Amino acid sequence: MSGLCSERVAIVTGAGRGLGRAHALALAAEGAKVVVNDLGVGLDGTGTETGPARLVADEIVARGGQAIAHGGDIATTEGAASLIRTAVETYGRLDTLVNNAGFLRDRMLVNLDEDDWDAVVRVHLKGHFLPLKHAAAHWRAETKAGRIPAARVVNTSSGAGLSGSVGQGNYSAAKAGIIGLTLVAAAEMGRYGVLVNAVAPAARTRMTEATFAETMAAPDTGFDAMAPENVSPLVVWLGSAASAGVTGRVFEAEGGRITVMEGWRPGPTADKGARWSPAEAGEAALKLLAEATAPEPVYGAQ
Repeated sequence: MSGLCSERVAIVTGAGRGLGRAHALALAAEGAKVVVNDLGVGLDGTGTETGPARLVADEIVARGGQAIAHGGDIATTEGAASLIRTAVETYGRLDTLVNNAGFLRDRMLVNLDEDDWDAVVRVHLKGHFLPLKHAAAHWRAETKAGRIPAARVVNTSSGAGLSGSVGQGNYSAAKAGIIGLTLVAAAEMGRYGVLVNAVAPAARTRMTEATFAETMAAPDTGFDAMAPENVSPLVVWLGSAASAGVTGRVFEAEGGRITVMEGWRPGPTADKGARWSPAEAGEAALKLLAEATAPEPVYGAQ
Protein backbone atom coordinates (compact mmCIF):
# COMPACT_ATOMS: atom_id res chain seq x y z
CA MET A 1 0.00 0.00 0.00
CA SER A 2 1.02 3.64 -0.50
CA GLY A 3 0.58 4.87 3.06
CA LEU A 4 -1.93 7.49 1.86
CA CYS A 5 -3.37 7.83 5.38
CA SER A 6 -0.13 7.38 7.32
CA GLU A 7 -0.31 9.06 10.77
CA ARG A 8 -3.99 9.91 10.32
CA VAL A 9 -6.64 8.89 12.84
CA ALA A 10 -9.96 7.79 11.38
CA ILE A 11 -13.35 6.92 12.81
CA VAL A 12 -15.72 4.64 10.89
CA THR A 13 -19.26 4.17 12.20
CA GLY A 14 -21.19 1.00 11.47
CA ALA A 15 -17.83 -0.66 10.82
CA GLY A 16 -18.56 -4.12 12.17
CA ARG A 17 -19.77 -5.51 8.85
CA GLY A 18 -20.25 -4.73 5.17
CA LEU A 19 -19.17 -1.38 3.80
CA GLY A 20 -18.04 -0.03 7.16
CA ARG A 21 -15.79 -3.01 7.78
CA ALA A 22 -14.32 -2.68 4.28
CA HIS A 23 -13.65 1.03 4.85
CA ALA A 24 -12.00 0.43 8.22
CA LEU A 25 -9.71 -2.26 6.83
CA ALA A 26 -8.82 -0.14 3.79
CA LEU A 27 -8.02 2.92 5.90
CA ALA A 28 -5.84 0.83 8.19
CA ALA A 29 -4.07 -0.70 5.19
CA GLU A 30 -3.12 2.83 4.13
CA GLY A 31 -1.65 3.59 7.56
CA ALA A 32 -4.57 5.09 9.47
CA LYS A 33 -5.23 4.38 13.12
CA VAL A 34 -8.89 3.41 13.20
CA VAL A 35 -11.69 3.69 15.75
CA VAL A 36 -14.12 0.94 14.75
CA ASN A 37 -17.63 1.85 15.86
CA ASP A 38 -20.53 -0.59 15.74
CA LEU A 39 -23.49 -1.09 18.04
CA GLY A 40 -23.89 -4.64 16.78
CA VAL A 41 -27.59 -4.41 15.97
CA GLY A 42 -29.53 -6.68 13.66
CA LEU A 43 -30.53 -5.74 10.14
CA ASP A 44 -33.65 -3.99 11.49
CA GLY A 45 -31.76 -2.16 14.24
CA THR A 46 -32.83 -4.38 17.13
CA GLY A 47 -30.52 -6.00 19.66
CA THR A 48 -26.91 -5.14 20.47
CA GLU A 49 -23.73 -7.15 20.18
CA THR A 50 -20.28 -5.64 20.74
CA GLY A 51 -18.52 -8.49 18.97
CA PRO A 52 -18.49 -7.16 15.37
CA ALA A 53 -16.54 -3.99 16.20
CA ARG A 54 -14.07 -5.93 18.32
CA LEU A 55 -13.53 -8.51 15.58
CA VAL A 56 -12.72 -5.84 12.99
CA ALA A 57 -10.38 -4.01 15.36
CA ASP A 58 -8.63 -7.30 16.17
CA GLU A 59 -8.34 -8.05 12.45
CA ILE A 60 -6.65 -4.71 11.83
CA VAL A 61 -4.21 -5.30 14.70
CA ALA A 62 -3.48 -8.82 13.45
CA ARG A 63 -2.49 -7.29 10.12
CA GLY A 64 -0.02 -4.97 11.84
CA GLY A 65 -2.26 -1.91 12.13
CA GLN A 66 -3.67 0.06 15.03
CA ALA A 67 -7.36 0.03 15.95
CA ILE A 68 -9.72 0.22 18.87
CA ALA A 69 -13.37 -0.84 19.10
CA HIS A 70 -16.17 1.48 20.20
CA GLY A 71 -19.64 0.11 20.88
CA GLY A 72 -21.57 3.28 21.65
CA ASP A 73 -24.82 4.44 20.04
CA ILE A 74 -23.77 7.32 17.80
CA ALA A 75 -27.38 8.49 17.42
CA THR A 76 -27.21 9.74 21.02
CA THR A 77 -25.29 12.78 22.26
CA GLU A 78 -23.45 10.68 24.82
CA GLY A 79 -22.49 8.00 22.30
CA ALA A 80 -21.34 10.46 19.64
CA ALA A 81 -19.32 12.54 22.12
CA SER A 82 -17.76 9.36 23.49
CA LEU A 83 -16.79 8.30 19.97
CA ILE A 84 -14.87 11.51 19.25
CA ARG A 85 -13.35 11.45 22.73
CA THR A 86 -12.17 7.86 22.22
CA ALA A 87 -10.23 8.82 19.11
CA VAL A 88 -8.61 11.88 20.69
CA GLU A 89 -7.80 10.25 24.02
CA THR A 90 -6.48 7.04 22.44
CA TYR A 91 -4.48 8.46 19.54
CA GLY A 92 -4.12 12.14 20.38
CA ARG A 93 -5.99 13.49 17.37
CA LEU A 94 -8.81 13.02 14.86
CA ASP A 95 -8.38 13.51 11.12
CA THR A 96 -11.14 11.57 9.35
CA LEU A 97 -14.77 10.76 10.15
CA VAL A 98 -16.58 8.22 7.98
CA ASN A 99 -20.29 8.19 8.82
CA ASN A 100 -21.70 4.86 7.66
CA ALA A 101 -23.98 3.32 10.31
CA GLY A 102 -27.51 2.35 9.33
CA PHE A 103 -30.18 -0.32 9.01
CA LEU A 104 -33.42 -0.94 7.15
CA ARG A 105 -37.10 -1.28 7.98
CA ASP A 106 -38.65 -1.41 4.53
CA ARG A 107 -42.40 -0.90 4.11
CA MET A 108 -44.68 0.62 1.51
CA LEU A 109 -45.83 4.03 2.76
CA VAL A 110 -49.33 2.88 3.69
CA ASN A 111 -47.81 0.15 5.88
CA LEU A 112 -44.94 2.21 7.31
CA ASP A 113 -45.34 2.60 11.07
CA GLU A 114 -44.24 5.74 12.86
CA ASP A 115 -41.72 3.71 14.86
CA ASP A 116 -40.19 2.36 11.66
CA TRP A 117 -39.91 5.88 10.28
CA ASP A 118 -38.35 7.25 13.46
CA ALA A 119 -35.89 4.39 13.88
CA VAL A 120 -34.49 4.58 10.34
CA VAL A 121 -34.30 8.39 10.23
CA ARG A 122 -32.68 8.33 13.67
CA VAL A 123 -29.82 5.98 12.84
CA HIS A 124 -29.09 7.32 9.35
CA LEU A 125 -29.67 11.05 9.67
CA LYS A 126 -29.24 11.75 13.37
CA GLY A 127 -26.45 9.17 13.39
CA HIS A 128 -24.64 11.33 10.84
CA PHE A 129 -25.43 14.65 12.50
CA LEU A 130 -24.25 13.93 16.04
CA PRO A 131 -20.76 12.51 15.26
CA LEU A 132 -20.33 15.33 12.74
CA LYS A 133 -21.37 17.93 15.32
CA HIS A 134 -18.94 16.67 17.98
CA ALA A 135 -16.11 16.21 15.49
CA ALA A 136 -16.71 19.75 14.21
CA ALA A 137 -16.53 21.13 17.76
CA HIS A 138 -13.18 19.38 18.22
CA TRP A 139 -11.79 20.71 14.94
CA ARG A 140 -13.04 24.23 15.67
CA ALA A 141 -11.23 24.14 19.00
CA GLU A 142 -8.07 22.92 17.26
CA THR A 143 -8.30 25.81 14.78
CA LYS A 144 -8.77 28.37 17.55
CA ALA A 145 -5.68 26.91 19.24
CA GLY A 146 -3.69 27.56 16.08
CA ARG A 147 -3.65 23.94 14.91
CA ILE A 148 -5.64 24.01 11.66
CA PRO A 149 -6.43 20.40 10.76
CA ALA A 150 -6.55 18.74 7.35
CA ALA A 151 -9.77 17.10 8.44
CA ARG A 152 -12.12 15.07 6.28
CA VAL A 153 -15.70 13.83 6.62
CA VAL A 154 -17.18 11.20 4.33
CA ASN A 155 -20.94 10.72 4.68
CA THR A 156 -22.86 7.76 3.30
CA SER A 157 -25.94 8.45 1.21
CA SER A 158 -27.54 6.09 -1.30
CA GLY A 159 -29.09 5.92 -4.74
CA ALA A 160 -32.35 5.79 -2.79
CA GLY A 161 -31.56 9.26 -1.47
CA LEU A 162 -30.78 10.54 -4.97
CA SER A 163 -33.70 9.02 -6.88
CA GLY A 164 -36.02 7.46 -4.31
CA SER A 165 -36.77 3.76 -3.85
CA VAL A 166 -40.17 2.08 -3.74
CA GLY A 167 -40.81 0.53 -0.33
CA GLN A 168 -38.10 2.65 1.30
CA GLY A 169 -39.73 5.99 2.05
CA ASN A 170 -38.03 6.27 5.45
CA TYR A 171 -34.61 5.23 4.14
CA SER A 172 -34.85 7.42 1.01
CA ALA A 173 -35.83 10.47 3.06
CA ALA A 174 -32.98 9.93 5.51
CA LYS A 175 -30.40 9.42 2.76
CA ALA A 176 -31.62 12.53 0.92
CA GLY A 177 -31.31 14.42 4.21
CA ILE A 178 -27.69 13.29 4.50
CA ILE A 179 -26.93 14.98 1.18
CA GLY A 180 -28.42 18.25 2.44
CA LEU A 181 -26.45 17.92 5.68
CA THR A 182 -23.27 17.30 3.67
CA LEU A 183 -23.73 20.50 1.66
CA VAL A 184 -24.34 22.61 4.76
CA ALA A 185 -21.43 21.08 6.68
CA ALA A 186 -19.07 21.66 3.76
CA ALA A 187 -20.08 25.32 3.63
CA GLU A 188 -19.84 25.86 7.39
CA MET A 189 -16.76 23.83 8.27
CA GLY A 190 -14.29 24.83 5.57
CA ARG A 191 -13.03 27.66 7.78
CA TYR A 192 -11.84 25.03 10.25
CA GLY A 193 -9.88 23.04 7.68
CA VAL A 194 -12.64 20.45 7.27
CA LEU A 195 -13.72 19.06 3.89
CA VAL A 196 -17.07 17.22 3.76
CA ASN A 197 -18.26 14.95 0.96
CA ALA A 198 -20.77 12.12 0.50
CA VAL A 199 -20.67 8.78 -1.25
CA ALA A 200 -23.72 6.90 -2.56
CA PRO A 201 -22.46 3.30 -2.76
CA ALA A 202 -23.91 0.21 -4.37
CA ALA A 203 -22.55 -3.01 -2.92
CA ARG A 204 -23.59 -6.38 -1.52
CA THR A 205 -24.10 -6.07 2.25
CA ARG A 206 -26.61 -7.37 4.78
CA MET A 207 -28.92 -4.56 3.66
CA THR A 208 -28.71 -5.40 -0.05
CA GLU A 209 -27.86 -9.10 -0.20
CA ALA A 210 -31.29 -10.01 -1.58
CA THR A 211 -30.98 -7.37 -4.31
CA PHE A 212 -27.49 -8.37 -5.38
CA ALA A 213 -27.55 -12.06 -4.46
CA GLU A 214 -27.12 -13.22 -8.05
CA THR A 215 -24.43 -10.70 -8.96
CA MET A 216 -21.18 -12.53 -8.34
CA ALA A 217 -17.65 -12.39 -9.65
CA ALA A 218 -17.25 -12.39 -13.41
CA PRO A 219 -15.85 -15.79 -14.44
CA ASP A 220 -13.34 -14.30 -16.88
CA THR A 221 -11.81 -11.71 -14.54
CA GLY A 222 -12.80 -12.81 -11.04
CA PHE A 223 -13.96 -9.25 -10.39
CA ASP A 224 -16.99 -9.09 -8.09
CA ALA A 225 -18.63 -5.80 -9.01
CA MET A 226 -20.83 -5.83 -5.90
CA ALA A 227 -18.09 -6.43 -3.32
CA PRO A 228 -18.13 -3.64 -0.68
CA GLU A 229 -14.33 -3.39 -0.97
CA ASN A 230 -14.81 -1.72 -4.37
CA VAL A 231 -16.26 1.39 -2.71
CA SER A 232 -13.53 1.78 -0.10
CA PRO A 233 -10.71 3.18 -2.28
CA LEU A 234 -12.75 6.33 -3.00
CA VAL A 235 -13.67 6.64 0.68
CA VAL A 236 -10.00 6.29 1.67
CA TRP A 237 -8.94 8.95 -0.83
CA LEU A 238 -11.68 11.34 0.29
CA GLY A 239 -10.60 10.72 3.88
CA SER A 240 -6.96 11.51 3.15
CA ALA A 241 -5.04 14.76 2.83
CA ALA A 242 -4.72 14.02 -0.90
CA SER A 243 -8.33 15.14 -1.45
CA ALA A 244 -7.46 18.78 -0.75
CA GLY A 245 -9.91 21.17 -2.41
CA VAL A 246 -12.71 18.61 -2.82
CA THR A 247 -15.71 19.46 -0.67
CA GLY A 248 -19.50 19.59 -0.88
CA ARG A 249 -19.53 16.85 -3.51
CA VAL A 250 -21.58 13.67 -3.90
CA PHE A 251 -20.13 10.61 -5.61
CA GLU A 252 -21.73 7.35 -6.69
CA ALA A 253 -19.47 4.33 -6.40
CA GLU A 254 -20.23 0.84 -7.67
CA GLY A 255 -17.86 -1.86 -8.86
CA GLY A 256 -15.20 -0.14 -10.93
CA ARG A 257 -17.33 2.95 -11.61
CA ILE A 258 -17.11 6.36 -9.92
CA THR A 259 -19.57 9.11 -10.83
CA VAL A 260 -19.68 12.73 -9.70
CA MET A 261 -23.34 13.49 -9.14
CA GLU A 262 -24.76 16.80 -10.34
CA GLY A 263 -27.65 17.70 -8.09
CA TRP A 264 -30.49 20.17 -8.12
CA ARG A 265 -29.74 23.22 -10.26
CA PRO A 266 -32.02 25.66 -12.09
CA GLY A 267 -33.52 24.35 -15.31
CA PRO A 268 -36.03 26.00 -17.66
CA THR A 269 -37.56 29.13 -16.13
CA ALA A 270 -40.46 31.45 -16.92
CA ASP A 271 -40.91 34.86 -15.25
CA LYS A 272 -44.11 36.81 -15.85
CA GLY A 273 -42.97 39.73 -13.73
CA ALA A 274 -46.30 39.62 -11.93
CA ARG A 275 -48.52 37.13 -10.13
CA TRP A 276 -49.73 34.18 -12.19
CA SER A 277 -53.31 32.98 -12.19
CA PRO A 278 -53.62 29.25 -11.44
CA ALA A 279 -54.43 28.51 -15.07
CA GLU A 280 -51.48 30.59 -16.29
CA ALA A 281 -49.13 28.94 -13.77
CA GLY A 282 -50.23 25.51 -14.96
CA GLU A 283 -49.76 26.42 -18.61
CA ALA A 284 -46.29 27.81 -17.88
CA ALA A 285 -45.36 24.75 -15.82
CA LEU A 286 -46.34 22.38 -18.63
CA LYS A 287 -44.25 24.32 -21.14
CA LEU A 288 -41.25 24.27 -18.80
CA LEU A 289 -41.64 20.55 -18.16
CA ALA A 290 -41.61 19.92 -21.92
CA GLU A 291 -38.21 21.65 -22.07
CA ALA A 292 -36.76 20.05 -18.93
CA THR A 293 -34.67 16.89 -18.61
CA ALA A 294 -36.75 13.96 -17.37
CA PRO A 295 -35.91 12.86 -13.80
CA GLU A 296 -34.19 9.57 -13.09
CA PRO A 297 -36.74 6.81 -12.42
CA VAL A 298 -37.45 5.80 -8.85
CA TYR A 299 -35.86 2.45 -7.97
CA GLY A 300 -38.47 -0.28 -8.15
CA ALA A 301 -41.06 1.80 -10.00
CA GLN A 302 -43.02 0.05 -12.74
